[in-house]
Amino acid sequence: MAGQFAIGRWYHERPMLVRDLIAARLRDAVSEAQRTGALPPFDLPQSGIVERPQKTGHGDFASGLPLRVAKAAKRPPLEIAQTLADALMRNAEHGDPIGAVSAAPPGFVNFHLSDDWLRAQVEAIRSAGETFGNVEIGEGKRVQVEFVSVNPTGPVHVGHARGAVLGSGLARALAAAGFDVTREYYVNDAGNQMELFYRSVFARYAEALGRTDVPLPEDGYQGAYLVELGKELAERHGPHYLEMDAAEGTAELGEEALRRMLDVIRADLERIGVDFDVWFRERDLYADGQYEETMTLLRERGYTAVRDGAEWFTSTALGDEKDNVIVRSTGAPTYFASDIAYHRDKFGRRGFDRVIDIWGADHQGHVPRMKAVMQALDLDPDRLTILIGQLVTLKSGGDIVRASKRSGNIVTLGDLVDEVGADACRYFFLARAAESQMEFDLELAKKESSENPVYYVQYAHARIAGIVRQASERGVAWDDGDTALLTDSAELALVRKMLQLPEIVDSIAVTLAPHSLPHYAVDLATAFHWFYDHCRVLSSDPADAPLMKARLKLTEAARVALARTLALMGMSAPETM
Repeated sequence: MAGQFAIGRWYHERPMLVRDLIAARLRDAVSEAQRTGALPPFDLPQSGIVERPQKTGHGDFASGLPLRVAKAAKRPPLEIAQTLADALMRNAEHGDPIGAVSAAPPGFVNFHLSDDWLRAQVEAIRSAGETFGNVEIGEGKRVQVEFVSVNPTGPVHVGHARGAVLGSGLARALAAAGFDVTREYYVNDAGNQMELFYRSVFARYAEALGRTDVPLPEDGYQGAYLVELGKELAERHGPHYLEMDAAEGTAELGEEALRRMLDVIRADLERIGVDFDVWFRERDLYADGQYEETMTLLRERGYTAVRDGAEWFTSTALGDEKDNVIVRSTGAPTYFASDIAYHRDKFGRRGFDRVIDIWGADHQGHVPRMKAVMQALDLDPDRLTILIGQLVTLKSGGDIVRASKRSGNIVTLGDLVDEVGADACRYFFLARAAESQMEFDLELAKKESSENPVYYVQYAHARIAGIVRQASERGVAWDDGDTALLTDSAELALVRKMLQLPEIVDSIAVTLAPHSLPHYAVDLATAFHWFYDHCRVLSSDPADAPLMKARLKLTEAARVALARTLALMGMSAPETM
């Protein structure tokens, strides 16, 4: 394949990002200068020697390497920069992405991409199609992304939805980066909260049948959704479960309620394009003996202690600030104990190379002890990454609505999708870094104007689709268009912006921060709108036909890039608006 997707053959067997190619060339220039005596020997930094400058006038890429090595090289930074710029231009190859290299005070090396090479990328992007933006940093390594994983005691609310979109978006980007990704939901179907849920359901079921002698548990779930669920179960089964032993009836009815709740959760998540490869049941850890095996392993390795009748994981021996209870004095395991067994299953039995957990803000204190668990299990703690999603504030007409399953005051994901649509949910939840608290502005999300970034980006795609559609209806064929005719600065700026997508995907794979995608989508839409406003695409004048065909190729490439960006975010790419 030509252009962007073949430059890697010069240095590696797999494709290389332009940024990395430039970094490799820069390292070669340093080696040459040291070999010829133009520069003395010194060690190079391992990474970060090439970046995109904040000001476009400084080039497409820049390196501050001369400033970083000036002391070791015992040379002025600008002199080093000039030496490297000269070597880079001297060794430029035919068809090279690098068009010009210059030194700039106080010691930068600036790189400008070749206009001819940029024009050639239009064909490369069109040819890549749905694979455009893919990189191979993952090399097929197996990564599990576990997210949402809320207790199945009620519908997904807006707080959970943020983690759902973050996990889904991250999984999409990691797959595009060459990882073998498994999306997993951990079903907490054991423990005290589930018992409270079962008893709450049973009370609402009894209430629906006119029984007043089955009280709702004091700490039970009070949401209106349970009242409706109780009515449905009563209509379906009548008094059947009330005629059974109370414990047996509660357990059996609870199991059905659990299945119904999981169906609701699954359906709501699917509405915003969130799905899972695996729904892992907590109770399976106990059924197949993994929990006992894990506890035995910790005891044998000396990482447990019995105090006041409870069993503790001695995480302080592994750097944590405090020890943590794993088995209560009643003999019941804690959620932490289940998590230990669950993560041993992830790395041991299933053999994931890396695991990424996405948890809510109330789990912040859980992170150090999970890192300690990794050490106790003789696993590299760096193989486990825990991302904490901060709180969401939903604004509606200036009012703030908070969600709580037990109080009954719930703004569900389904409610939010009904209000603003799935695409707005995905965009706004994805647009902020996980560690940042956020406000979800309902009024902005519903606006059909350029103020709403969702509308702005999708309108760009619809506009592109309209241009291509009009050209086809006019009988215009543009496969023979000559992209060498694309010389306007707006045309080349659009190509430059499209070519940033592989870098964005590569960066997300490293930083695990997919919030860069929505911002890139707006920038790409802006670049297209600027091009369209300054460069006429369709024309009925035969003299304009060659340039029209070239610009149609560019428009088609922009459609590929924008559709791919929307797909990575899990959003639709509308043909009309």
